Amino acid sequence: MAFKKGENPHHPSLGSITKVEPIRDKKAIRRIKKLLEDNPRDLCLFTLGINTAYRANELLSIRIGQVWYLQPGDQLNLKQRKTNKFRSVKLNQSAYQAIQGLLQYLSIDALKDDAPLFMGQRGPLTVSTASRMVKTWCHNVGLKGNYGSHSLRKTWGYWQRMERGTAIPLLMEAFGHATQQQTLTYLGIQSDEIAEIYELEL
Repeated sequence: MAFKKGENPHHPSLGSITKVEPIRDKKAIRRIKKLLEDNPRDLCLFTLGINTAYRANELLSIRIGQVWYLQPGDQLNLKQRKTNKFRSVKLNQSAYQAIQGLLQYLSIDALKDDAPLFMGQRGPLTVSTASRMVKTWCHNVGLKGNYGSHSLRKTWGYWQRMERGTAIPLLMEAFGHATQQQTLTYLGIQSDEIAEIYELEL
């Protein structure tokens, strides 16, 4: 099932704000990758999103020439539209393989240095389209809640903190946030951690 343009069951009522969530279930992440394994473009977008923490508009700005020669461990350097600054991310193996899978799938005519990496039927993918895609993937693997393109970036931060124990100041720097509280709120993990401290029995 795919959500169509303008179709959003979680759309906020006028004057309210609905925040999208990170994907907190590792099995759901694997199910989405399995769901997308026959669609190299979508698999690449999803994999890059949860492995780099770039915003959707930054991911969609990638040109083929920027990634064509990259190897695992190389730096992908993208300009952040929000801050107008460049941010470098070191590609891990998952991100590299996803990029290679897409490049190998594309036709020779599409492999031009200045061509967008993520193309749709009518031109480069847009953020709104990417958001609908993420909603659809999450819905199709049984996730409940509100998801969108920003969920990919949040998923990266959520698992950095919850699984690797990455320090909040480091995540704050990666996200370009002004305060640690902003990062905690953004990732929706503070309440989880507070709940856990009450599990200790003395």
